Amino acid sequence: MTNPAAFPTGTILGYPRIGRRRELKKAVESFWAGTTTAEELEATAAELRRITREKLLSLGLGRTDSSIPESFSFYDQVLDAAVAVGAIPTRFERLIKSDGTIDLGGYFTIARGEGADTPAEMTKWFDSNYHYLVPEIGPETKLHLASDRLVREVAEATASGFRTRPVIVGPVTLLLLSKPSAGAPEGYQPLDRLGDLLPVYAELLAALTAVGSEWVQLDEPALVSESIDVPREAVLAATKRAYDGLGAAAIRPSIFVAAPYGSLDDALPVLVGTPVEAIGIDLVKGDLPSGISTDKVLVGGVIDGHNIWRGDLEAALASLDSLRGLSPNVAVSTSTSLFHTPHDVNDEPLLAEQLTSWLAFADQKVGQVATLAKALVEGKGAIQAELDAASAALKDRHQAAGVRDGAVRTRAAGLTDADFSRGEYAARLAAQDAALGLPFLPTTTIGSFPQTGDIRKRRAAFVSGAISEETYKQAMRDEITRVVQLQEKIGLDVLVHGEPERNDMVQYFAEHLDGFAVTQNGWVQSYGSRCTRPSILWGDVSRPAPITVEWSTFTQSLTGKPVKGMLTGPVTILAWSFVRDDQPLRDTANQVALALRDEIGDLESAGIGIIQVDEPALRELLPLKKRDHDDYLDWSVGSFRLATAGVADRTQIHTHLCYSEFGVVIDAINRLDADVTSIEAARSKMEVVPDIKSSGFGRGIGPGVYDIHSPRVPSVDEVSELIEIAIGSIPERQIWVNPDCGLKTRGYDETVESLTNILAATRAARAKAGV
Repeated sequence: MTNPAAFPTGTILGYPRIGRRRELKKAVESFWAGTTTAEELEATAAELRRITREKLLSLGLGRTDSSIPESFSFYDQVLDAAVAVGAIPTRFERLIKSDGTIDLGGYFTIARGEGADTPAEMTKWFDSNYHYLVPEIGPETKLHLASDRLVREVAEATASGFRTRPVIVGPVTLLLLSKPSAGAPEGYQPLDRLGDLLPVYAELLAALTAVGSEWVQLDEPALVSESIDVPREAVLAATKRAYDGLGAAAIRPSIFVAAPYGSLDDALPVLVGTPVEAIGIDLVKGDLPSGISTDKVLVGGVIDGHNIWRGDLEAALASLDSLRGLSPNVAVSTSTSLFHTPHDVNDEPLLAEQLTSWLAFADQKVGQVATLAKALVEGKGAIQAELDAASAALKDRHQAAGVRDGAVRTRAAGLTDADFSRGEYAARLAAQDAALGLPFLPTTTIGSFPQTGDIRKRRAAFVSGAISEETYKQAMRDEITRVVQLQEKIGLDVLVHGEPERNDMVQYFAEHLDGFAVTQNGWVQSYGSRCTRPSILWGDVSRPAPITVEWSTFTQSLTGKPVKGMLTGPVTILAWSFVRDDQPLRDTANQVALALRDEIGDLESAGIGIIQVDEPALRELLPLKKRDHDDYLDWSVGSFRLATAGVADRTQIHTHLCYSEFGVVIDAINRLDADVTSIEAARSKMEVVPDIKSSGFGRGIGPGVYDIHSPRVPSVDEVSELIEIAIGSIPERQIWVNPDCGLKTRGYDETVESLTNILAATRAARAKAGV
């Protein structure tokens, strides 16, 4: 390239795309329901993109310097990239139009499934609480430029006077995150298709240049991860091949390779040796690099895009100064895309003013980037007032009441090895068999039942004061009664209360524990149209009073069948909250575990014989670097055991995990020492079963047979096939039958039909086994 445009001094890697009031979620779901057209959905999306550009301009980014990223997605950025390059699963080829493209309806069908065609598999995006759709790429996949959506969005911005920077998942990460198609030969890896994919990316870059793009951002987070099952030398070779190739393209924008979520390590010199013009370095999760010298732009990700604490601007500026020792060309950015954070802390009227002063949501982080960019141009003195204000907030946070609680810390300091251990499993199993009397292939659900509009209205009325506490509680008791009667009618063996009183599996507990705060508008995207409001864990954690005992004991009074007490585990509470960053996660996890241990003790004393402590995020928090795995697995497993180890042998402890590559942490799952573990398995068609078999897992296991993340109702034959796969590899005595996850997001009609089919398939399996 000749005379490339200057890289902006300050930028961000991405911005929330759901809208401040979840406008995109509502518009997408309206389209799914058939109440709005594709054209109306496109118009809503265009308006959200316009609002985002104007907001970022007002916060200090530039109109025409490529500092504003074009990072919108209707559902998922990995799905966007896959659709753009024609990586359509074979079962959805019917959706491809005559010109080789796929329309918006087809895009959503890949994400959600249709009829007998299952949706694309979903799993966690690196060490975040975001879920991406896994592309399926085989030798037969016809890679070509199949969508110009990103090009059209850049043209849209240009027409409104903005020169934005298009963002797309890079070719190496796209292939590393893909799985082989069903028909791929043994030993095949999607990375084998890199040579076919690069011309498609080159064509896309040329198209972006034609509509005015001066820079393009290619996200390559896979380069920082050591948890991908491809040899590192192959990853590095692919990186060099990809960016030597794209860098040599005759017509292209300048290339900015962003690598969030950790250190690039040995991938950094590889990128430095290619023709790319700028490299993003995560200096929050990653280390300051050394041993390189380059004239490329090094973009220092010094503002945390993954958490919501107000940044230490003094430390951030020092990191940028150190980066200048490696390159004369340094810019400032967020460490990751800001789609992991809510929009604006000033949109939280219910948070205490002092707590608010410690926080920075997406808008505040953009302001911090703009402040540091000013210092890079004008010198530190130009931002001294901002530096002083940030330092004062950090000092106030450290000294504030509740951040450190002497009683909590004394209890944690007195823990011994005995607090983390239960008795031998054989003795527990015998005691539980005698106490519970469950049948062969016991059936249950994961916990939640559909949250109807009426439930949400009752909760909102109670929160607003429109109805009394007793009126609200009676409405919840009525719903629990209905759920229990429904489960008994279907024929489930172990019942749940359905969790109608819970707004969210983490927030509900955060509202009842000291050391937490909850937001009113702090929505972030979890997957697709699913949004959550992560709680804020700001201080030492304790439980002032029982939380779930009243609901569980009421439920048990309605039935002679066992009822599960339902809790969220310490690791998941941490993973799905914005957690304090001023002490080790190990210490925070043990504080949460002790609070849950108290709750479990009260449930047991109240006669609840089965207690489920959900840990769907166990795999999620696994560090991307192997050198950090042992420490993480030690404290994460330890916190679960600390929470659950105080019960008698007759009390059966369950746990639930989902959205994970379980083979990576199967040993850790075993060390949790739960009596029964339920796991997500339906969407992947029991891919986890070989890992369970080879590990010698010896306790109860419930591989899911119903994918609850899709509106599809599994047939009896489909469920029967999954049960047979499980029985073929796992000792029958260990197997439970259950859905993949909770049923909160599903409707009652599909839930009842699906559970009825599960019970029919289970009865058939019992009959076949002669029991």
